[in-house]
Amino acid sequence: MIGDPLKTESWFAPGRANLMGEHTDYNEGFVLPFALGRGVTAIATARDDGLLVLRSKQVPDEPVTVALDDLAPGAVDGWGAYPAGVAWSLREAGYSVNGASIDVDSDLPVGAGVSSSAALECSVGLALCSLSGISVPRRELAAIAKRAENDFVGAPTGIIDQSAALLCADGHAMLLDCGTLGTTQVPFSPAADGVSALVIDTRVTHALVSGEYARRRGECEQAARLLGVRALGMVAGLERLGEIEDPVLRRRARHVITDSARAKAIADALLSGNGASNGEIYRYIGGLLIEGHASLRDDFEVSWREADVTVAEAVEAGAYGAKMIGGGFGGSVLALMPAEREGAVRTAVTEAFTANGWTPPEFLEAAPSPPARRLS
Repeated sequence: MIGDPLKTESWFAPGRANLMGEHTDYNEGFVLPFALGRGVTAIATARDDGLLVLRSKQVPDEPVTVALDDLAPGAVDGWGAYPAGVAWSLREAGYSVNGASIDVDSDLPVGAGVSSSAALECSVGLALCSLSGISVPRRELAAIAKRAENDFVGAPTGIIDQSAALLCADGHAMLLDCGTLGTTQVPFSPAADGVSALVIDTRVTHALVSGEYARRRGECEQAARLLGVRALGMVAGLERLGEIEDPVLRRRARHVITDSARAKAIADALLSGNGASNGEIYRYIGGLLIEGHASLRDDFEVSWREADVTVAEAVEAGAYGAKMIGGGFGGSVLALMPAEREGAVRTAVTEAFTANGWTPPEFLEAAPSPPARRLS
């Protein structure tokens, strides 16, 4: 057997926020995520009995024990499907995975659009690879973790979340071309520029295994077929939208095409600067965030009331811009603001929630942070 049955390791994978490019990843467009400081830690001990024993500090009453040889889609449900799915997907990819006892802990809010599921998958994937004595390139591991979420869990997500957890760089956002999987690290250090970046959790949870996410993906695929392309990310401009007669499909395509372009535009602005001051760059980025949110709300129809109020209140209180992040139908908003306006933004959003009788939001500092890594 490869691996030491007494060996214990600790691995961490971060959540992510997405500057731009929502629902563009499975459409083979551009996305621009960055890793957060919060994430999931997996403490794993090798076993020699072929079992996978999973425990979560967040769900202490639902431990999962399953034989590796019994892993198949549908064999595990609930939170345990995500780490179990990674073990299955690694084996499906031809890697020999040993048993392990894995205890996971997270400081990411669940269902908040910050990729807690991908952080869980990637921390467990790295731990299983290390304990089993196998080396898997991170780009490949991202695809393996994505297959776990798609085929084992049943969530039809794209590649952005796993790629962000494994490939982002400290102090950078990462421009990812989801058609080629090519990456460009883009310097992005808001705090150094006197800018605060906040993830505002609206406390409305979402579930990407629900039907609406799959419906949007199906609509995009239908629009792509009408345009005679493999994916909407291959369409560079809006000139061909008139070929789509259905107004809903036309709006879906317009969002994907414009959001992909916005992701690339933000990356270009951060990379070049073009002699602009930091304030000018962030005002430009903020304007694109506002455009992106309107597109998600009106063209893609995945926003929700609390997110719309958060964006409006943040901008009114002095933010450069804000937008919902993640798959939608619940989750979080990303806001960028001059550091001196952070208090005003927090107050304005909180007061708006109170006035509407909603659970107060949670504010997370969103500093671009390092990717997944071994802790011990």
